[in-house]
Amino acid sequence: MLAILRHRWPAVAAAAALLGALLTFGTTPPADAAVPATIPLQITNNSGRGDPLHVYILGTSLTTGQQGWADANGTFHPWPAGGNPPTPAPDASVPGPAAGQSSTIRIPKLSGRIYFSYGQKLVFKLATGGLVQPAVQNPSDPNRDILFNWSEYTLNDSGLWLNSTQVDMFSAPYSVGVQRADGSASSTGRLEPGGYNGVFSALRAQSGGWGGLIQTRSDGTVLRALSPLYGLETGTLPTSAMDDYIDRVWQKYATTTLTVTPFANQPDTKYYGRVSGGVLNFTNGSGTVVTSFQKPDASSVFGCHRLLDAPNDEVRGPISRTLCAGFNRSTLLTNPNQPDTSAANFYQDAVTNHYARIIHDRMADGKAYAFAFDDVGHHESLVHDGDPRQAYLTLDPFN
Repeated sequence: MLAILRHRWPAVAAAAALLGALLTFGTTPPADAAVPATIPLQITNNSGRGDPLHVYILGTSLTTGQQGWADANGTFHPWPAGGNPPTPAPDASVPGPAAGQSSTIRIPKLSGRIYFSYGQKLVFKLATGGLVQPAVQNPSDPNRDILFNWSEYTLNDSGLWLNSTQVDMFSAPYSVGVQRADGSASSTGRLEPGGYNGVFSALRAQSGGWGGLIQTRSDGTVLRALSPLYGLETGTLPTSAMDDYIDRVWQKYATTTLTVTPFANQPDTKYYGRVSGGVLNFTNGSGTVVTSFQKPDASSVFGCHRLLDAPNDEVRGPISRTLCAGFNRSTLLTNPNQPDTSAANFYQDAVTNHYARIIHDRMADGKAYAFAFDDVGHHESLVHDGDPRQAYLTLDPFN
């Protein structure tokens, strides 16, 4: 899958980008498949928690282009106009099943998010530009002390894409699934037994400030671990967290060529990188410089943005997402041919994205979206089908 998903965007843009990426790799459904306007979403609450569960289906209608929310029947409701300062959004919550129970709602053709929260409803507001998403890296965010999480999805005429994501944070555990027309099903995103607590324990044990990513409530309840990008922004991770590795990469490719083959289905499309004058220049097969990168910092690496910006084009974006994956997984020094898609080679350097390493280590199938381009090499926690019959969201135990 071409890795264009950018989870730090609004979910709508992320899902739309993911859709474009998937279609590039020929995952469209058979010509005679007809995806209905809504499909069932079965929500199973295996969390073991007694708190009331609140579910939200939010996004952009692929029929009208409007932002809004869906009710339990899959009916889409556009948001009313927002304000400055932002005004309270209508209550879009759907009651979720109690612990040990399942319930089924319908999801419409949207690019958006499926939020769920325990105990309290989430606070959503509307600005003049649309919905204000929760941003718990901000200590004054009204959702800071609420235990919640979300999945991202796109449902359109080409099928369903549904993922679990830890790009912004690791929190309430869940897995996703899809049932196909032949009755078979696939799922992903489930932690191994003990994996939820194991992630927090491993972060606390990792030197260098990684334990500071963990947020707790005043009563001691562990709520989440922020992504390392937000750790930088909140000051819990030092801005120099990746400097040593980045410096070594820049030094290596001053005398060695970095070969990037960004498209799995186009093995003859290659770009060649060399550092000159402190800049990493990439040339095509004719020797023409096609794009250049200044030396990135930790924020650029963890966020796959800024100095590693990845526009949705055919050259810079694909090269940048390959670099981003190589930096986060620390494979750029050990393999001059990128992307390196072998999980056995990931996170082997002492300087790496330990948040991503720790999460992947504790996933039952090894797959996760622990950074924006974690789908490079098919290591993402995503299910897709061109003719989906039912989607699944399973809330897993906190152990």
